[in-house]
Order: sequence, then C-alpha cells, then structure tokens
Amino acid sequence: MAGGPMAAGGGVGVNAPQNKLAGILMTVFSAFGGILFGYDTGVIGGVKEMKDWLRTFGHPDPSALTGFSISSSTESLVVSILSAGTFFGALLGAPIADHVGRKNGIMVACVVFVIGVAMQTASTSIPLFVTGRVFAGLGVGLVSCLIPMYQSECSPKWIRGAVVSTYQWTITIGLLLAAIVNNGTQNIDSHASYRIPTALQFVWAAILAGGMFFLPESPRFLIKAGREADAAHSLSRLTRLAPNDPEVQAELDEIRTALEAERALGESSYADCFKMGQGKIALRTLSGIFIQAWQQLTGINFIFYYGTTFFNNSGIKNAFIVTIATNVVNVFMTLPGMYGVERYGRRRLLLIGAAGMCICEYIVAIVGVTISVDNLAGQRVLIAFVCIYIAFFASTWGPIAWVITGEIFPLQVRAKAMSLSVASNWLWNFAIGYATPFLVNKAPGSAGLQAKVFFIWGSTCLGCLVFTYFCIPETKGLSLEQIDVMYQNTWPVAAADFRRQLMAGEVTQEKAESNHSHGEKA
Repeated sequence: MAGGPMAAGGGVGVNAPQNKLAGILMTVFSAFGGILFGYDTGVIGGVKEMKDWLRTFGHPDPSALTGFSISSSTESLVVSILSAGTFFGALLGAPIADHVGRKNGIMVACVVFVIGVAMQTASTSIPLFVTGRVFAGLGVGLVSCLIPMYQSECSPKWIRGAVVSTYQWTITIGLLLAAIVNNGTQNIDSHASYRIPTALQFVWAAILAGGMFFLPESPRFLIKAGREADAAHSLSRLTRLAPNDPEVQAELDEIRTALEAERALGESSYADCFKMGQGKIALRTLSGIFIQAWQQLTGINFIFYYGTTFFNNSGIKNAFIVTIATNVVNVFMTLPGMYGVERYGRRRLLLIGAAGMCICEYIVAIVGVTISVDNLAGQRVLIAFVCIYIAFFASTWGPIAWVITGEIFPLQVRAKAMSLSVASNWLWNFAIGYATPFLVNKAPGSAGLQAKVFFIWGSTCLGCLVFTYFCIPETKGLSLEQIDVMYQNTWPVAAADFRRQLMAGEVTQEKAESNHSHGEKA
C-alpha cells in the first residue's frame, strides 16, 4: 500500500482536504502549550523591572528608576535559568515520548510546570524563585519537544505546516498576555504585582492538561508501540472515518511500512541520530539542531527578555506600552506565516525572513549608535524597525523552525532527534539570556554595547540565510514518509526536482526505496 497513489502524493487518501475539521481542531488545540512557553518567557521580562520585585529580591540603588536594582549576574541567573531547565526537559522529552506517549507526556509536563510556578509564586528570596524557574523550565522543555512532535504525527500533510505553526502562534499570544498582565500589575505596591502574573500560569497549565486528556494519542506512536487497534481508533477520531475504512487502513499501512524498514536497521539510540549512511540521518539531526540554534541567534529573545529594559535605557518613555506593541506585532504577523508556510513553502519563507531580519537589525544598530536618547524622531525609527524585524521573524523563522523539526526525522529516531533539536534551542536560549546583560548593560564588568548588540544579531541572521540555502529542502505537500524517501535519494540543495516527482506521482515511495537499495548494493 505504501507505494500506491496515496503514498506518492496523488489520489484522495487520508491526507486530502475532506471534512476533517474536528480532527484538525483537536490537533490544533495541543498548540495551547505554546502559551506556557510564551507567557513564562514574557512575564519575567516585566516582573524583573517591577518596583516591589526589585525591592524584595534586590538591593537599594538611588541611581535606579525604582530606587532598587539587582546585579547583572543575578539578572542573568533569574532570566536564563529557565532555559537551563528547558534544556534538560527537552532531552527528557525523548524517553517520555517513547515510553508514555506524546499525549500523556504533555500532561506530565504540565504537572512539572505547575510545581515550578508554585515555587515562584510563594518565593520572597532568589534561591526559591530560581529553583521554581528550573522546574517550570523542565515542564516547558518537555512541552516544546512533545507538542510539535504530536502535531506533526497527527496532522494531514496538506495542512501540517499550518497546524504546527499554531504552536509558535500561541507562543506569541503568551508573550502578549504576559505584557498586558505585567502592564496592569506593575504599579501595585505589594507582592501581588509579581505574584498575580506568575500565578496565572496555573490556569494555562490546567487548560492544556485538561484538554489533552480528551485528545487521541498519536497513531504513529501507537503503531510503534504495537497497539494496532488503538492506532486505528486514534486515526479514526482524527479523520472522522471508521477504523476499518480503506483510507484509514491505507494510512496505517504506510506508517507500518516505514517503521518496519527502519526497524530492520535495528533498535535506535542517540548514536543512530548521527548515522552517516542511508537516510542521511546525521544531516537531518544536525539540520534540526542548527535550525533551532539559528532561530535563537536571530536575537528575538533579546526583545522579549530584555525589551523593556532596552527601551528604558534607550530613552523611550512608556517602555511597558512599547513592549505590548511589539508583542501585538508578533502575534498578528505570525498569521501570514501560518498561511504562507503552505502557500509559498518552508524554504522560501526562511530565506526571505533571514534577509529581512538582517537588514532591519543592521538599521536598528546604526540608528542606535548615531542618535541621542533625546532624539524623538530617531527613537521612533528605532521602534519602527524593531517592529518590522519582529514581523519578519514572526512570519518566517518563528513558526517554520518548529515545522521543520517536526517533519524531517524518520519515525524510528524522531523522538530522540526532536529532543536534541529542541534542547539546542534551549541551550542557545540559555546562553543568550545569560550573556545579554553582560553584553548590553553599562554596569561595571559589562561590555555596555546597548544598541550595538544588533550588529551581532544582524550578522547571525546572515548566517541563517546561508544555512537555509544549503541545508533545508522544501517539504511542503509531502507526507512524513515521503520526506524520508526524499532525504534517502537527494540532497537538500538539489531536492526541488525530486520533490516535484514525488508530488506528481512520477516517483513512488516503494520505487524510490527500491532504487536506493539497489544503488547502495552497487
């Protein structure tokens, strides 16, 4: 069945845009986990600037706007320690995904996350607050690995990119919610100023865990676990077809064929993620690791971790309001990306986004170093190009990096390779979050770059452009199994023609695998 019309991308099949809205909405709901990620990222940027938080956790400082401050090292620790937790949470995502499943793993992540939120809400000292952020980070790391995996495995190919992009969209919504709540509580002269925005995270975790309880497990995980009847029932719920419907059975046969071919190579380990032979698994793993690293190196989290501080230091009044504005741009410009990822493709948008961000960040750097903090027109230009830069990120690299890492790995190593990729995201998130105060602040022992830091981000966006051109193929319109075949038979930079043949049915999955096998023997 794997070599038939459905596997080749032709025919109707389970992936055709029939009346499967309910199944798609179920998969889209899991994206709510992005709220946990985005809100936690955004809330700390405002909380650490609040007077009561600084008074509680910092020390008197007559030169500071609030009369209190914390050192660069403490600021680095408070912001970046979440990413240290998420790094290990992402690595734990693989064994949890393979042993308890994608769905149950997400619910476990919510429990871990809630423990961390409780610690942060109750704390009045840095050690407990930091410990709470580590636990919250473990939960966020698990979610950031498991949700794109779950979405990729449960979505029909004709809309898979848009569905996985909803995860990034909910991240942006979380960031916006955090900015709004922070702005509403910043002037409360008590612990409620930071405890209210922190404690709201209990609500997000409860919604995600409660909703996931009613969703089906990934059919691909169930097939891998040998639970054939459960897999048929799960796919039935997702497609709104009977479990014994020919289309459901054809999809299950395709998954089985791909899994059996991978199992013939033996049980997978983390070492298998770096195999150099058939399937170019090492290339795919490294592509996933680096695309997540480059996403962080665009500098986007500088804006969302330190944007309020940066705008304050740049002489911009109402920095909290400007932060809300940048988050609004982030939310609404993700929507064109969700449309464009299926209309224009992954690769093209990544190239356009990298070029646009590079130009904007160089302009922000140049404006920042050539005008004074009192130059109102210059400050407006700076804000405008920061917003344009965010728009480029939100519509390209924001959602599409998650789409790529959810698509390019074969089933046998998907959980492990995905966890390595997401761990890379959080490792760089931690490194950037920790280093930024030392790069940007004017305090003793810091580099004091301020706006000059955008020269660094502009250069890394140039690196994003080069990386995408050579390492990321177009995967729009292909099933996960067809993407596997494409990697077996061609290289990313030259994959366009082979993808067209797969889409047109000129090359079937069965024929391509047979030709590749004969080529290896020769």
